[in-house]
Amino acid sequence: MEGKKKYITAEELKKHNKPGDLWISIQGKVYNVSDWAKEHPGGEIPLLNLAGQDVTDAFIAYHPGTAWKYLDKLFTGYYLQDFQVSDVSKDYRRLVTEFSKMGMFETKGHVTFCSLASVAVMFAIVLYGILRCDSVWAHLGAAMVLGMLWIQSTYVGHDSGHYQVMSSRGYNRLAQIITGNCLTGISIAWWKWTHNAHHIACNSLDYDPDLQHIPFFAVSSRFFNSLTSCFYGRKLNFDPLARFLISYQHLTFYPVMCVARVNLYLQTLLLLFSNRKVPDRAFNIMGILVFWTWFPLLLSYLPNWPERFMFVLTSFAVTSIQHIQFCLNHFSANVYVGPPNGNDWFEKQTSGTLDIACSSWMDWFFGGLQFQLEHHLFPRLPRCQLRKVSPVVKDLCKKHNLPYRSLSFWDANVSTIKTLRTAAMQARDVSNTAPKNLLWEAVNTHG
Repeated sequence: MEGKKKYITAEELKKHNKPGDLWISIQGKVYNVSDWAKEHPGGEIPLLNLAGQDVTDAFIAYHPGTAWKYLDKLFTGYYLQDFQVSDVSKDYRRLVTEFSKMGMFETKGHVTFCSLASVAVMFAIVLYGILRCDSVWAHLGAAMVLGMLWIQSTYVGHDSGHYQVMSSRGYNRLAQIITGNCLTGISIAWWKWTHNAHHIACNSLDYDPDLQHIPFFAVSSRFFNSLTSCFYGRKLNFDPLARFLISYQHLTFYPVMCVARVNLYLQTLLLLFSNRKVPDRAFNIMGILVFWTWFPLLLSYLPNWPERFMFVLTSFAVTSIQHIQFCLNHFSANVYVGPPNGNDWFEKQTSGTLDIACSSWMDWFFGGLQFQLEHHLFPRLPRCQLRKVSPVVKDLCKKHNLPYRSLSFWDANVSTIKTLRTAAMQARDVSNTAPKNLLWEAVNTHG
């Protein structure tokens, strides 16, 4: 039987790396996912980014054991020649198996219930503060509570996008729409589209959309060469406007974060009303309409425009804490250019992430995402388990001489500002003439 197996080399597998001709290898078996890519729940982009190579570690990370049975119908009949598994991958897969046997992927605790309950309480406080109180200080307090509501609601939406937090898939999807579209005004479809690409291509300058902030920010001078975004399918032009803004990015970082939410609303609308294939487009649009009904209506109950402006800016400023946190997790970590490589998937996750050290009582505030490396390595792991596995991940990184960076919130901010300042100083010294660009680049930038 061993002699009857058909083999292909890694070089031959690499040739099948484009839409319509998309092959991958999982544990040495080669699968044709050309047609399946369009139906893939995680979207087509993760498969395209890893096409033509072995993706075993990524597959294990993002799929439960029940997903293996669907692979048989995609099997090409070929096996990957000279298939080998690195020592770090062996240890990583062993950990996934151990965590699974311990039931850690299924043990979610009461995090979702507590989070949703807190969101409901905060929403009631916001309504009371606006509808029943006349004091400007009460309105200011309501704005701050609304900002915290958006933060906690986003964490629930994030959790439900990575694993099932409700009793059924239908209820899980409903939770995504309510916590994302209805309460925050940010489409869960847009989040999945960008977030899945971010996880697969963590900190790739041209493949990870979470680093592509031209013309406002650039974490590396490599952006000064006007890289082409393989995610957006367009050039990120480093023009005079971008050079000017990036030259002062270490000073504008926090002010921009205070209004960054506006860009997320724009990105949501650009996707939902684009020609791209959007799962549950109508469902997502309905959720967005709910948000743009209750939020302006709530603002109309404030007595004047200055208070309305104060309310919006304050709520956005509070939510900026979360935007800043997401930047801290990656901006000062290592970056690279090019597509992700399935053979060093574990190494890329450790290289491109940074944890934020905090006490356990602050886990609710950071939503578990202060354990960014743990989350990237085990994205299906409920957030209540991330602190438990952190020592194990740290030991594994030490064993294989891989980076495990964990900084306090303050030190992470300092590190991020240093990274931005370094790039800013380099932008001022660039001698080449930047190409002309349209203001549209500023509008159509992921923020």
